[in-house]
Order: sequence, then structure tokens, then C-alpha cells
Amino acid sequence: MVSFSGFLCLTKSFPSVSEVLRESGAGSWRRPGTGHGSLGALFFCLCLVTSQSWTAESSQDALSWMEKMEVAAKKRSLISFADFIHGLEWRLLNVSFGGHNLTLKTHTIQTLAFKLGCNFTGLSLSSDTLERVPQAQARHAMQFPAELTRDACRTHTRELRLICIYFFTSHFFKKDINSSLLNNYVLGAQLGHGPVNNLSDRVNISFWHNQSLESYTVTCVFWKEGASKDYWGAWSPEGCLTEQPSPSQVLCRCNHLTYFAVLMQLSPAPVPATLLAPLLYISLVGCSISIVASLLTVLLQFYARKQSDSTTRIHMNLNSSVLLLNVAFLLSPVWAVPGSACTVLGATLHYMLLSCLTWMAIEGFNLYLLLGRVYNIYFRRYVLKLCAVGWGVPAFLVLLLLATNSSVYGPHRIPLSDSQRNGTDFQNMSICWVRNPDVHSVLVMGYGGLMSLFNLVVLVWALRVLRRLRVQEKPPGPRACRDTVTVLGLTVLLGTTWALAFFSFGVFLLPQLFLFTIFNSFYGFFLFLWFCSQRCRAEAEAEAEMEAFSSSQAMHRSPL
Repeated sequence: MVSFSGFLCLTKSFPSVSEVLRESGAGSWRRPGTGHGSLGALFFCLCLVTSQSWTAESSQDALSWMEKMEVAAKKRSLISFADFIHGLEWRLLNVSFGGHNLTLKTHTIQTLAFKLGCNFTGLSLSSDTLERVPQAQARHAMQFPAELTRDACRTHTRELRLICIYFFTSHFFKKDINSSLLNNYVLGAQLGHGPVNNLSDRVNISFWHNQSLESYTVTCVFWKEGASKDYWGAWSPEGCLTEQPSPSQVLCRCNHLTYFAVLMQLSPAPVPATLLAPLLYISLVGCSISIVASLLTVLLQFYARKQSDSTTRIHMNLNSSVLLLNVAFLLSPVWAVPGSACTVLGATLHYMLLSCLTWMAIEGFNLYLLLGRVYNIYFRRYVLKLCAVGWGVPAFLVLLLLATNSSVYGPHRIPLSDSQRNGTDFQNMSICWVRNPDVHSVLVMGYGGLMSLFNLVVLVWALRVLRRLRVQEKPPGPRACRDTVTVLGLTVLLGTTWALAFFSFGVFLLPQLFLFTIFNSFYGFFLFLWFCSQRCRAEAEAEAEMEAFSSSQAMHRSPL
């Protein structure tokens, strides 16, 4: 299609062909008073018309491709969305257009192309100054630093091409399993055909929402191709910093170019950033002490395994699970980056937590047998069956999750709020853990809740049984002290302090954080103290029995 300016060029700048022939004489193509200049102008205008026609057709090809993408997204076409997006990128990088920029839009996609030189000083784009897209209701903006073209200009002195592709739908990208995309916006940028990485002056991408985001955990992510086995990519937070200048704005500061979005997840009140240091210190010290204490307890119990009964072996399995749980917990933040290592570590941490909770419940079941069924408590291969439950059931659950969807495990972000700054700043604190909220609700909180409820019922019942046994006696001070120690020991042994996890709301949040961290990070150490007290008590009872036996033997030997 010939543009209007090209049409004016043809009609106003040149005479008709017959006029040229008539005035030139002798068949010459020279117009009187013009010479050969008119022919050069004619050639230039024809080139201009041809280039404008090619520009229109080229941009129309890109626009048609965008419309085709929308149709494919609605119909869930079998063609890979990666092919569609790469095809759109290629067309935008090779499209010819006049001026310095080109803008195309459809109902859910908007594209921009810019011609840049090595004297690039930066570029700011805002939805307020761009053409409105029907599907785009919330504001957005991108800011590119002057450093953007530095590496490209070292190897290419020709003109550079910056393209921006804005998707106002999430159909072309896989949704995160435990989060949703803010506004369903995906904003992308690319400089030429090569990658742009490790920018010291970061690219700023701003997202706004119509309502406050204070009740959500927001994370800036980018689309990483090849990061998923089931799809053409996955969301990753690498190289991006998340900030919230205001309750309704999210600022992503990333050191590379690709497709960016904001993952948002409904979450409880974030942990104050000022409490992070003391909580981490308590966890580090407590878990380290518990690892040493659990290791000593397991070694001592293993050394005495020939003389031990089923109860001691149950204690040994519980201490082993606590030992491995603390080790996995300390390693979890170190490997909290997307990858198979974090997936394996997250699954291991989940498995050890389930095993620990299961062995706590087994301790409660064994206590019920000891106090409730004094006689007839023999079971064939009793400890082996308990091991199948304590180690086998958690393994089955975790392996089932890995087989169905391995992305259940990975980096899990802990929201931290900083009230001293303007607005709320969510920092990057991550551990390898369960990422799916449904799995977390069922197989962490639900599973732990059932085990804790069972042990609380057993603890209350055991205390009533002990009180009934002592009711007709008048225990002296030492016996009362021993009973108190027994109650505290049973409370620790049954892991009832883990029930504090259900009080992380409202006014209970801060006390719960410290109490839960203290009691459960030192849990292995408390079990060691319980083991030492039980061993001292057993030795004292054995010594008392020996003294009583010696006294009786002496009485039998004495003459009447």
C-alpha cells in the first residue's frame, strides 16, 4: 500500500510523461530548465515510496503475528508459545520503520521498537505516555540505564535495536504453582539479538495495582527458558531486587533484560526485619547445640543397644530424626537458589520434619502402651514395624510429591518488613522448602497439627494416670520434684511445643516467634537432658535395689 506522502510526491513533483516528451524534443528525456535533476528526483521518490510500502508491509506482518498469537492463546494451540514469542522478537528486530520508534498493539499485546546509538543516555517508558491497550488497566513503567548499550557498542558500531514486548495476559507463560501474577502483566525487553547481563546500573520495572498490596508477599521474577522440564521455562528471582516504594507499587530492579513479572501470594503479617538477626542467632546456636547433643545421645544409646529395650530404641530413632532435621535446616538457606540442589534439599527438609513429627507421635503411642496396658504389650517385631511407620510413611509422601510435581520444592521466600523506611520493603530471605501452599497446608500444618493434637491428648491422659497413682500417697519433697521433672520431660518428649506454630497471628506473632524458635531449635538439647535425667534415675534406682538386696541378704545371714 502506497502512503499518502508518497502519493503527493508523485502527483506534485513531476509533470506527466506526455509533457516531458513534448517539451524535450528529439525524443530526449530532458525537461527544459531542469536537465537530469528531475530524473534523479523521480528515482529518489520512487525509492521513498518503495521503502514506505515495505515498512507498512513489514509492520503489518508483525501486527498479524501478534493477532495470531492472541488467537492461539485463546484456543490453547498446540504450537509452542516459545515459537510464537521468538517469532515476534525476530520480526520486531528486523522490521523497517521511519523515525526513531515504532509502536504496535492488539487487545492484549503491545510492542515497541527503538533505534539506539552508542551515544545512548537512557530511556524511560511509562504507560501514561504510551497508547492505551484495552486489556491494560493498571499503570506500568520501565527505565533503562545508559549502561545498556555499553557492551554492544564495543563489538558493533552500527545502529542498535531495542524492543519492548508487553503482555497483558499470562497465557503465554506458565503460572507459578503457589502465586499469581500481579495484574497478569509480563513486561519484556531485548537489545538486539544478544543477551544483556550483569548490569551494574539496573533496569527499573515498576508495577502498580489499584489496591494496596500490604497483605501479599510480592516477588520480582523473570522468565528463565529451559528451567522447567514440563514447560518452555519457569519464573526465577535471580538478579532481581524487590522493593515497594508505596503500598500499591512494586519496583523491580534487575541486572539483565528478559521478560519480567511480579509474583504475589497472600501471606500472614511479615516478620519485622529488625527481629531477623536475633531469630537467626537463636536458630543457629540452638540448632548447632542440638546437633551435638543429639549426636551424643544417639551414640550413647547405640553403645548400650544390647542392653536397651524397645523404648530406648524408639528414643534413638527420635533423636536421629531430630539430628538430621537440624542439619537439613541449617543447610537450607545456603542452597536457596533455583535448581535441583534446592529441590532435593527442600524435599529432605520436609521429609525429616515429617519423620520427626511421626516419631513424636510414636513416642506418645508407646507411652500409652506403657501406662495403659501394663500387661500384654508384647508385639512381634514391634520396633521394626514402628520404623516402617516412622521412616516409611514420610518417605512415601515426599516421593509421591516429587513424582507428581517436583516444583513443589524449591526456594521459599520469607517476607520481611522494614517499617523504618518509607513504605514496606520486602527483602530477599529464602530457604529451600515447600513452595505449594496447598501442600504446606495439608502436609506441614495439617500433618503437624494431627501429631501435636494426638500427643497433647496422650500427655493430658498420662498426667491423670500419674496423679491417680500418687493420689493416696503423701509424697515428700523429692518425689514431688521428680514428678515435676517427669511432667516437663514428657512435654518435651512428645514435642508439644511444636503446637506453638498455630499461634502465629495477631498479638501472638512476636511472642510465638521467639518461643517457637527457642523451644524447637533447642529441642535436641532438651531431649539430651531428658536422656541424662532418665539414665541418672535408672542408675539411682538400680543402686537402691542393690542396697535393698544387700540389706536383705545381711538379715538372712545374721543369727537369730
